[in-house]
Amino acid sequence: MTIEQDLSCAKRTIDKEIEALRCMEASFGQSLSDALDLMQKAKGRIIITGMGKSGHIGKKIAATLASTGSPSFFVHPSEASHGDLGMLTEDDVVLAISNGGESKELSDILLYCKRYGIPLIAMTKNPESTLGKAGDILLCLPNYAEACPLGMAPTSSTTATLVLGDVLAVCLMERKGFSKTDYKKRHPGGKLGAMLLKVSDLMHKNNDIPKVNEDADMQEALLVMTSKMLGCVGVTNKQGQLIGIITDGDLRRCMSSNLTTKKVTSVMTPNPKVIDADVLAVEALNTMNNTGNGITQLFVLDEEQKPVGVIHIHDCLRAGVA
Repeated sequence: MTIEQDLSCAKRTIDKEIEALRCMEASFGQSLSDALDLMQKAKGRIIITGMGKSGHIGKKIAATLASTGSPSFFVHPSEASHGDLGMLTEDDVVLAISNGGESKELSDILLYCKRYGIPLIAMTKNPESTLGKAGDILLCLPNYAEACPLGMAPTSSTTATLVLGDVLAVCLMERKGFSKTDYKKRHPGGKLGAMLLKVSDLMHKNNDIPKVNEDADMQEALLVMTSKMLGCVGVTNKQGQLIGIITDGDLRRCMSSNLTTKKVTSVMTPNPKVIDADVLAVEALNTMNNTGNGITQLFVLDEEQKPVGVIHIHDCLRAGVA
């Protein structure tokens, strides 16, 4: 095979799958909204089931729903027939997936749903199939040719199933007003969790905030800088508002034999860069990296412009924010 033939095959595959998605998009209607109503109102969990490739896609759909505010898990249909039906309750909603709608392994779950009045959403391309007829709500997959050259291997159909699952998850997120804060609670680990940390999660606060009054001299400021070990000290006015900052760089620029007797206001940098506590830590890091020659710390102020914390670039790096 030549590279031209490989690229042609790749393009045909992608085009076929895109066409299947467009076909599915055109078919959306009331049933999609009805399914979302059922899933949103469920007091229990959204149970996903499916056999073979539909099951593999179903596991991913369950994981996506669970991580975006809709509690969900996958039940293997064969295992369900050997005791896992006990995982289902009358408060749940079942989403059963089968491209052709005739997976025999689903029969026990379908009967169990009917017996106990558990709402059933059927996801299949065949409305006249066993699954299609059993569902309380039918979500139609596109009755479109597979991208496989033999027309047999699940390709277009599995892509459409995956995308329909994403559609359900994203629509539910919007209905529930699912926020970045909600997302962070479900993704505390790894790089993603780090990127969703807020300044308030990392900042030094209370007695760890290095600050002195505007009437203080540099001897006092140096003692505070040394004890707090953040490489800076904030200067506040009589109302407690931040009016300046003294950093290690300021000390080097103003080094002299009488440095300790100078007033902090003669050494400080006025109107320093500051940040809010609710801002993402990655934004604080960006501010530090892109301010002039770069700074290594930011004071965090409240609505009255009073210091409530300090975030250091090392705090961001230790937390994996980069």
